[in-house]
Amino acid sequence: MDMLSRLPAKTLLGLKCVSKDWHRLISERSFIRHQLQRAEPVSGFFFQERFQWCDDDIKAISYIPVKMEGTEVQHSVFNFLPESVVLSAVSNGLICCRSCFPSPRPVIYVCNPLNKEWVTFPWSAPDKRSSLGLAFDPFKDPIDKSTDFKVVTVHQTASDMEVEDEDKDKDSYLTFDIYSSKTRTWHRSREMCHCHHSLFKNKGIFVGGALYWLTDGDQILMFDVQNELSWLVTVPIPLVQFDSIPEMCIGESEGKLHYVLISEGGLHVWVLEDYLDFTWELKYSKSLDEMEKENTEFLCNIQQRVESRMAVDTTPWMDPLAFKDGLLFMRVAARIYLFNFETRKLEELCTLSMLGPNSIISPIVLPYSMSLIPLG
Repeated sequence: MDMLSRLPAKTLLGLKCVSKDWHRLISERSFIRHQLQRAEPVSGFFFQERFQWCDDDIKAISYIPVKMEGTEVQHSVFNFLPESVVLSAVSNGLICCRSCFPSPRPVIYVCNPLNKEWVTFPWSAPDKRSSLGLAFDPFKDPIDKSTDFKVVTVHQTASDMEVEDEDKDKDSYLTFDIYSSKTRTWHRSREMCHCHHSLFKNKGIFVGGALYWLTDGDQILMFDVQNELSWLVTVPIPLVQFDSIPEMCIGESEGKLHYVLISEGGLHVWVLEDYLDFTWELKYSKSLDEMEKENTEFLCNIQQRVESRMAVDTTPWMDPLAFKDGLLFMRVAARIYLFNFETRKLEELCTLSMLGPNSIISPIVLPYSMSLIPLG
């Protein structure tokens, strides 16, 4: 047990075929809990296109392995589910997804793509505009007897408020619905968060007991799952300080929230040290010229191309799409790259043509680390 628990999840899945005893041991929850102590590296990224001006969803999902040597982009990872789905969130090896629209009876799935196990439950208030977050912490809620998680749905609502001059102004606020796998029920949280920005990009990042959603303003929505409290965390640098339009994303590394920004000033990464005081610490900084010099085989004139983006409705040349454990999944022009902050090197993963015709604008991207977490 001690030796096997040191092996990665994908290797252990294959070792189940060695004998009945090994299959039984590797399938036991006590063994899986022990094996979780081993930090599982990022194995790849899930990528799903989105229509911009259509209510229908795109069914195709691509899986892009981190190590592409001899491996191609995979398109059938979620074929074990009974229907096509839209990816929503990831948390410690589990994926949260929902039925594709249009659907007569949309439901939510929480699944493990490695062992192909899944659970499903009704969606309390189906709405394509809402955002789903998955909160799963096997260290806080041990998996000895069951796999316990929560799904949080964020709804954005605008209500008409009367003002003194009898004109009407829109007051936008967020509400939260929470599903618990323990009770198998939904409930509406009393918490409301006044926010005039929309949630976008890599939504529902679960870090340290809280879910974070990036907005299209200078704020990040935070929701404490246990206490059902929300905050709007101010980003480390206001976007109005830039002459051109910057691009950003959020992610998790070493148990903390990270904010990644690409602008004419270069590539910058901040880590959130204290969400109550909005304390950010600059962790990484590199100019675009320096990036280009270190990766001349992939980058050319990126300073000029990033500076030339002066309107929101134009496609960015460089777009950070997801960040996890020191790895930045990003698009440069029509290619997908992985930037390793430790080695400071870019690695080409694939081209957009391998991912579909609608892959350039606002795709869904989720980092994935394999696990043996059972859902049966």
